[in-house]
Amino acid sequence: MSDHGQELSASDFTPVSVRPDAHGIARPSQSYWQDAWRRLRRNRRAIASLWIVIFLLAFTLIGPLLWRVDPYAQNLDRISQPPSLAAQTLLVERGVQWEGVTLDDWPTGPAQAWLADPERGELPAPEGLEVVGDPHTLSVRLRWQPVAHAAGYQVYRNTYRPTAINELGLPLGETWAGNDVGYEDQLALTPSTYWYSITATDGLRESEQFVSIPVDVQLATTIESALARGLIPSRDAARAGDYVAMPANPFGTDYLGRDMLARLMYGARTSLFIGIAAPLLFVFFGTVYGAFAGFAGGRTDDFMMRIADFVIALPFLLFMILIRVASGIGPGESGIMPLLLALVVLSWPATARLVRGQILQIREEGYVQAARLLGARDHYLILRHMVPNTLGVILVTLTFAIPTAIFTEAFLSFIGMGVAPPVPSWGSMSNEGLKSMLNSPHELFFPALFISITVLAFNMLGDGLRDALDARMRSRE
Repeated sequence: MSDHGQELSASDFTPVSVRPDAHGIARPSQSYWQDAWRRLRRNRRAIASLWIVIFLLAFTLIGPLLWRVDPYAQNLDRISQPPSLAAQTLLVERGVQWEGVTLDDWPTGPAQAWLADPERGELPAPEGLEVVGDPHTLSVRLRWQPVAHAAGYQVYRNTYRPTAINELGLPLGETWAGNDVGYEDQLALTPSTYWYSITATDGLRESEQFVSIPVDVQLATTIESALARGLIPSRDAARAGDYVAMPANPFGTDYLGRDMLARLMYGARTSLFIGIAAPLLFVFFGTVYGAFAGFAGGRTDDFMMRIADFVIALPFLLFMILIRVASGIGPGESGIMPLLLALVVLSWPATARLVRGQILQIREEGYVQAARLLGARDHYLILRHMVPNTLGVILVTLTFAIPTAIFTEAFLSFIGMGVAPPVPSWGSMSNEGLKSMLNSPHELFFPALFISITVLAFNMLGDGLRDALDARMRSRE
């Protein structure tokens, strides 16, 4: 009976209908690493950086298997060529000397009476300037009409049309007689359009009158060179004047005619080897060192941390030079192992300090004290409880250490203290490309681009891992 004197029936006690999923779990149970991976996948920048890292590893390991070009092979016919696809090259005979053009019925120089005349005028520009034969990257032959009273002719070359005497460009050479009216240019020619200019001289002064002509220079190679590089199957399979296909150079060639793409692939092996191997070694050593110091505590901890402080105080560049000298590495020799040793010896204290701080905090946790009461030994506590709980911090430290090591290798190779030519590395390639940056910017652009992308990708991946492995982030979601 209720308080109001009313009787309750059985219908008043009918259970309320409950939905089957009313008491279901709102979110499935996940482990720490599963939750970290879920949060990492939601970070688009970190995932994009992870794909870039995967691409770089594939570029380094699989790339040379697909792009079978010798990174040390020199093609002097294609020096400092910009990025290009497959091209056609003209075959020419090697060592064919051009006798030039000499007029036997023309005087070799001006008469003495004409030179003695104080009122003699300026020599006119030569006429009839023309190209002899097919101009190509191995030879451009010119011929012109003689000028009266000329003692010789000066030949210039430029990449644009000159409009004044001070715009004639590079002085190639001169002829030494007034009847020598031919010249052959073989100086560092590339497939391009050049403007050749000719001026006359009376032996005392050069005339300011000139004649110019544009010349389209095509790519050429000798038959012997084409046979050595496998462009033709045999010496009898082609003759001078034929065209054969040249392989593509997607990233161009360097100052020695070496393929930039092949050198970037092999250079990535050097840069990434140092950039990954060195952090793995010094992070591992720093983790063990810091874990032991933090767990031991007391005077042992103080002594071990003073050693770490001493190592931090060592100047890296000076220490690198001392290691190179002690290793017997001379000038011009690649110092990969001294560089790796210097990075390992001088870079571990930062990791040791970070891990020590984590261990000092974890060793006071309740589960560690419980394990110790149950009889767990020190090495078990370190390996089973403390180091695994600092693994997230270690991974983030490793991710940030890799781009630092890559940049350090690039910097030391750039100043000549790291990897030396001809061994390719991104740093040494940047140093080589700096010398021809104005004329061939691709030689500096591509290795610098790979260094920048690699460092940026690892830094952004490290930021993503730091957020994903932070357990406090779970409470914010």
